[in-house]
Amino acid sequence: MNADFRATGQTGIFISGRGIAVDSVVSDFVSGAAEWLSPAAAPQHWDVIEGQGSLFHPAYAGVTLGLVHGSQPDAMVLCHDTARTSIADYEGFAIPSYEACFEAYLAAARLTNPAARFVGVSLNTSHLDEQAATRAMAEVSKRVSLPCCDPIRHGVAAIVDRVLSH
Repeated sequence: MNADFRATGQTGIFISGRGIAVDSVVSDFVSGAAEWLSPAAAPQHWDVIEGQGSLFHPAYAGVTLGLVHGSQPDAMVLCHDTARTSIADYEGFAIPSYEACFEAYLAAARLTNPAARFVGVSLNTSHLDEQAATRAMAEVSKRVSLPCCDPIRHGVAAIVDRVLSH
């Protein structure tokens, strides 16, 4: 499989040596920047685009929406830190359910790519012991009928396999 990591933030750019610091792009042009960052490619080629913020974050939703519209994703992975119960720096804003996230992201993504779909869930389980982390991933996978992994602990093979099989 041929793949490129497409950095959209300072850390990603530091790691890969290239990309766009999308939080420094004028908001009118975020979608165009994301489209430029992930040009049309052969079906066998993957652009793995670094996400930013959340559609549910009061301060960063616009950046996220611009990335989703401009990158026109075929496959998305929902990322969540299981230690969080509220949105960072906005304690009054609870983390929405997985189902609410899927619904909002699919509605946004399908404006520019009607075939957009979710292929997995990535969990940050760093605050859990191995047994609790394994249990959390199994529970989420069963709940949403998608592969779920902690990429640091176990890699992303289950999600890659899902993309390749569909």
